[in-house]
Amino acid sequence: MIERHFHYRALRKEVEDLARVRVTIIHAEPAPKERKLDLPANLAAWYQAPIYAQVSGYVKMWYKDYGAHVKTGDILAEISTPSLDAQYEAAKANYEVVAAQYRLAVITAERWAALRNTQAVSRQEVDVQAANAAAKKAQVDQARHEVERFEALENFKKIVAPFDGIVTSRRVNVGDYVNEGSGDLNGRGGASELFTVADIHRIRVFISIPQAYASIISDKLSAKITVPQYPGRKFTAAYLATAQAFSPATRTVVTELALDNKDHILWPDSYATAHFIVPGTPDILIIPVNALIFRAQGTQVATVVDHHIHLVSVETGINYGMTIQIIDGIKPGDDIVGNPTADMMEGDEVKIVPTTKGYNDKAAQSAAPPNHPVAPIQVLPDRAAPEHVGATRK
Repeated sequence: MIERHFHYRALRKEVEDLARVRVTIIHAEPAPKERKLDLPANLAAWYQAPIYAQVSGYVKMWYKDYGAHVKTGDILAEISTPSLDAQYEAAKANYEVVAAQYRLAVITAERWAALRNTQAVSRQEVDVQAANAAAKKAQVDQARHEVERFEALENFKKIVAPFDGIVTSRRVNVGDYVNEGSGDLNGRGGASELFTVADIHRIRVFISIPQAYASIISDKLSAKITVPQYPGRKFTAAYLATAQAFSPATRTVVTELALDNKDHILWPDSYATAHFIVPGTPDILIIPVNALIFRAQGTQVATVVDHHIHLVSVETGINYGMTIQIIDGIKPGDDIVGNPTADMMEGDEVKIVPTTKGYNDKAAQSAAPPNHPVAPIQVLPDRAAPEHVGATRK
């Protein structure tokens, strides 16, 4: 009877102990003084120009292919324009005719002016001849401008490079018909550029920075740029400009950086990653994200006061992935449950147990990169069959 009573008390004590939820305690910590921020980026040429035809005709010959290095004024292609050539010759002939008429009008006006003080001609006739000479002069100017216009169009028969750079596209072949003011006409009547020339001695880096990190933008901003084709290599880009306005669709601001590319190893329209080291917020506390409780009452954390649960509503800030800012609601010394359950309620009695190795312990956090604590890994007990305790009934 005594032995049975002893076992009853032990069993009751064990049941009461097991009825209490086991919790591990963590404490909020200040955010690090510096944080790493990685954002996608796009590389663009320092200058890039699509080149279209300014005259209509057929491609006589092209001289520069993909990847060709060109200087300002280098000929990329020539266009054969029989119709334009005929109009140019006609304009020059018309200029000669009008110029001859002007010379005759000037001689006539001078002769009539010489007879002004005689009775041979009237004053009205003298003024008419002078006005006729002035009109012919205006026609000469008009004809000369027409010749100059066709001379300019004749110069457009040669497609030239607008600046030093590299030919990044060639969409023209010998015999293609090109249209004035556009490019090669395809079967549907659309137009495309004949060539694209890019200056890549420097590269522009375009990054969309989220609104939460906009405070880092200044003329002192710099970033390390990495590209997939050169693993392990980093390029330093410096601040160039920013849009100073957020996109309403993404709540990001386009920021432009620049880097030297004298060896031309970086190409336009490449995908890259920009690595920033930004100032932290050590005056704001952070806790692991898995310590939060999301309910109808809002975002809460479970604190332990005298071995009982006390739910506290908190205001969160920036989510760093594994950790999150807590703007208001907790203090540095509060005992916070690191592994709250979904059914944890106010006033529940709990039992505090040591942290499991690899699960929110200091050693695991110190081994993780800054702002990226290790993922909570539950160390499971050995599932091997335990030895039997006590005698086995037969």
